[in-house]
Amino acid sequence: MPRISPVRMQERSHSIVAAALVVFGERGFEKASIAQIAALAGTSDGLIYRYFTGKRELLAAALAHFYGQTLELAEREIAAGQGFEGKLHALIRSHIRVFGENTGICRLFIAEVRNFDDYVGSSQQGLNRKYTALLIPVLEAGMDEGVISHEIDHRLVRDMVFGGMEHVAWRHIGSGLTMNVDRLARLVSQFVIGGLKAL
Repeated sequence: MPRISPVRMQERSHSIVAAALVVFGERGFEKASIAQIAALAGTSDGLIYRYFTGKRELLAAALAHFYGQTLELAEREIAAGQGFEGKLHALIRSHIRVFGENTGICRLFIAEVRNFDDYVGSSQQGLNRKYTALLIPVLEAGMDEGVISHEIDHRLVRDMVFGGMEHVAWRHIGSGLTMNVDRLARLVSQFVIGGLKAL
């Protein structure tokens, strides 16, 4: 049997991960199967097991890919924001858009992944912490500008901002309603900015 080149192996791995994201997003972790992922990727179950030990490892790879893309886009948009308010609005809009455009994956993470027995200390929790840490330099920019107090609790603000957005987005996810990303981002930004300035 001829050897498969490293480039071809990487292409196969990427196609499997891309298919896994779709299937996990549509069916959730428990209802998704390796066979469904293989069918969408145009390969066999056996070939998937040459790249991944099982469904959990494949889920971890799919989420790592998803978070990588999400982080990269959010970082670019935050960097393009002007001043504290512009950067905070960019972060909030980017996060809400993730819920609007990737409803299935967000439902999977909130309803299933975070309830895994081994979630605490897992790579998935690490990815989520890295993502929510995007807020810290934005808050520091606000402090440097003298817009918000240096006494604010970064963790408290992070939990309230991301927790609040998740709650709002979950209402839309649960109902199946389409999210008006721009409107929600504007309303949440106004609320958060107003609250921080009042501290």
